Amino acid sequence: MTSPLREWLELRAVKGLGPRLYTRLLNTFGSPQAIRSASRDDLMAHGEISSSLAHAIHQPLPSEVQPLIEQELAAVESGKFSLLPFTDPHYPARLKTIPDPPPILAYTGQLLPQDHYALAIVGARRASAPGRMFTQKLSGDLASLGFTIVSGLARGTDGMAHEGAIAASGRTLAVLGCGIDQMYPPEHRSLRATIEERGAVLSEFPMGTPPHAYHFPQRNRLISGLALGVIVTEATLKSGSLITARLALEQNREIFAVPGPVHHSLSKGPHLLIKQGAKLVEGVSDILEEIIPMLDPEFQEQLEKQQLTTKDNSHLSDLGPEERHVLKLIPLDPVSLDELISQSSYSPSEVMSILLSLEIKGLIKQVPGLQYLQVPVR
Repeated sequence: MTSPLREWLELRAVKGLGPRLYTRLLNTFGSPQAIRSASRDDLMAHGEISSSLAHAIHQPLPSEVQPLIEQELAAVESGKFSLLPFTDPHYPARLKTIPDPPPILAYTGQLLPQDHYALAIVGARRASAPGRMFTQKLSGDLASLGFTIVSGLARGTDGMAHEGAIAASGRTLAVLGCGIDQMYPPEHRSLRATIEERGAVLSEFPMGTPPHAYHFPQRNRLISGLALGVIVTEATLKSGSLITARLALEQNREIFAVPGPVHHSLSKGPHLLIKQGAKLVEGVSDILEEIIPMLDPEFQEQLEKQQLTTKDNSHLSDLGPEERHVLKLIPLDPVSLDELISQSSYSPSEVMSILLSLEIKGLIKQVPGLQYLQVPVR
């Protein structure tokens, strides 16, 4: 007897039947079995597909495809991962609203109802030190408010986004550009294991699919599709993060961008998005201003009860007034000692003493060139 999952996988294997057409047929006929049972004329007339594709749907799959489907079903049966068809009630509701949702999601870990309140954070693989720290802090702040953080498990910004959520004991989802059984990048194996404990890892690709470069733009539409909005921290003008932002716009998602130094190539992408209308983000409050009207009343109430300002500055309670004053002058980007002295109301020796105290407390760190930057506190 043919299992329901087998029917889903067999239909996915039909050449030329991508996610958009698959979803259209599902919405019309209701199930893979009904699609395969429909006549060629019905598929063309009601499914609005070509004659050649309607013909392909009724043809036996190539001999080399069936063993791959058997392997995938066996892996599911043994508990290596789960498969979630589009019509399953646990399928992410927000993802269903995009034009081309994946007909089947493979995942490890656990998807929960609260993942409906998700925000995506993306950016450069070769992120700067300030960019990495800002990403981690922003992710942690959002996760601590109850938002699930979505990213792509890539090097750089993605990893920091996942780690920030984990450090705040929040939830995070990672979307892969390869099969669910593949590990890419290999150095994130430990991070992936932690994500599976605190959220889920997802893929729309068949088991065994390698991480080809052309898979990642396709993957990016799921990152944005799962979220209320997409936050771009750092990106060059050729970055895949801008593709994610464009997809988010097509999906009617909110777009946020973090400004940076005007001369830095990694600021070019966010600055372009801001010029095009993206919301400029300096902190959590900028994001909440835009998305609170989109949230359910219960979640809005939860957010309103939290004292964001108090939380963001909770580490200041143990500092003296001089330390608080100087700390507020130090951003996540390096600032020179001379600038700090000129901006503060203290003598050079007093500023040096305060900086040493803040450094001992782990709130700032010195970088080459007598420069200082703030360290996100957890």
